Amino acid sequence: MALQAVSTPRFVRRTRLGVDEYRKNFHQIDRDVMAAITSAEADRVTPLMSKIYLRMVNAPERFWEREGVLRIESEVRDGQLVKAWAVFCDLLGVASATASKAIRWMHEQGIIGYFAGKNGVGLRVFINRAVSSIGVRQGQAGKKILAFTPASSDEVRASLNEPAFMDSYADREVLDMDINPRAPKNGADAGQVYKILSEPTPKLPVHDQSNAAPDVTPRRAADAFSLEDVVTRLRAELEPTMHTAARRAAAREHERTREWLEKRGLPKAARVAQHEAYNVLRKYGVIDEAARASRSRSDVGRNDYTPPDPQPLTNGEVNDLAQACAAVLKTQGQSIDVTLSEMSAEAGGFLLPEDAVRVRERANSLLTAVDGGVGK
Repeated sequence: MALQAVSTPRFVRRTRLGVDEYRKNFHQIDRDVMAAITSAEADRVTPLMSKIYLRMVNAPERFWEREGVLRIESEVRDGQLVKAWAVFCDLLGVASATASKAIRWMHEQGIIGYFAGKNGVGLRVFINRAVSSIGVRQGQAGKKILAFTPASSDEVRASLNEPAFMDSYADREVLDMDINPRAPKNGADAGQVYKILSEPTPKLPVHDQSNAAPDVTPRRAADAFSLEDVVTRLRAELEPTMHTAARRAAAREHERTREWLEKRGLPKAARVAQHEAYNVLRKYGVIDEAARASRSRSDVGRNDYTPPDPQPLTNGEVNDLAQACAAVLKTQGQSIDVTLSEMSAEAGGFLLPEDAVRVRERANSLLTAVDGGVGK
């Protein structure tokens, strides 16, 4: 006959514990909570209210964030993401609508707390306690050993070479039996002198430390000194590096500015100055290419144009002509005297001799103010 293994029974058929037995592997549920989840009001919400609560408090270990707090998060099953609410419904073993009604009712009653985060961060369920199930311990007045206040670790409050009391109630070890160190009952013996064998203990200054704050001046001074030392060392190490970086940045910026002036700034300034000079020359008839070209197209072979008589120039016109002569000198290298001779009345221009002297002096002063040179 084959032997069958005897399995350990899951339940014992008795209601009381033995003398050497104690309870373990059990869960406490408040009486008020059991009364609420089994009430008629809970049954009207859903008959599965008590089962839902028991499945929450008996949830597997992986759902517990800490004592009394369940945290349900989304899971990946068969390559698909399952939301936290669906995981919670699977834990409770009911449909989504039934779970929603039960959780809302228990939350309104205060049996549980419920919080659902957004963006898939999960949900939390807080298993609350009943007020009637919470007791408060009495004070500790009946204890024989009171709690000691920890001593300060910053400064020694007692002497290092003296006992805590001036006298001791223990039996002293007296080697010299002829000397009675205690005072006689009928008064002190004036004729007996006791020699102190040990060296006197140096007296330490007594300070009233009942309300005085601990002296932290040396520590603060040491901290300040160390901080100043660190700052000095950092400055000595970082200052040369910062100066080098600043010089390199300034050199790069200077090189960029010089390159911009050579490639863009100076050519543009020269073009603007040349354009303005030609505008001034066209204004006074020195250059009249457009009119000359139009006359050549309309009146071929005719040369009956008579220029107007030269007129004295105003100060503004003298200044404009001086700037034009300086611009021609800078851009084309043509001297001021050559430019003035082309505009003079003797050459058929508009510039009178006395105005030519004024324009030359003004142009020379402009060149001197700009670069210290005088146009020849």
